[in-house]
Amino acid sequence: MVKIIAGEKGTGKTKRMIRMANDDVKSLNGHVVFIDDDKRHIYDLNHDLRFMCMEEFPVKTAEEFFGFLCGVISNDYDIEKVYIDGLLKIAGITESDLVSFVPRLEDLTKEYKFNVVFTLSGDKTLLPNEISPYYIE
Repeated sequence: MVKIIAGEKGTGKTKRMIRMANDDVKSLNGHVVFIDDDKRHIYDLNHDLRFMCMEEFPVKTAEEFFGFLCGVISNDYDIEKVYIDGLLKIAGITESDLVSFVPRLEDLTKEYKFNVVFTLSGDKTLLPNEISPYYIE
């Protein structure tokens, strides 16, 4: 299952996702992964989750990021949840890429039985309508 936390910059998306990830580490049986574009939030996260900083990986496109996620999942079949802070920034994904990327990601989560939550910065009304079913309030 894919869920999106969308909103303008400064609305608390990252803080909310950090809180969710920290709660999941305590309550889920499987592993939790948190992917960010830098290490600024590393000390806000529970040390039991797997933190990945995308600065360390040469990922530049939506295709490369999808392959990266496949590699993460194939390396650890116990992953239950993946959090991605700022998907557009991390993977060089454009808003138009989301229309094909999100359903493809949904298929991957169903196949390998894990969940993804990611943030998008921006006005929800300006993002593609096709991804609106994935929003969480």
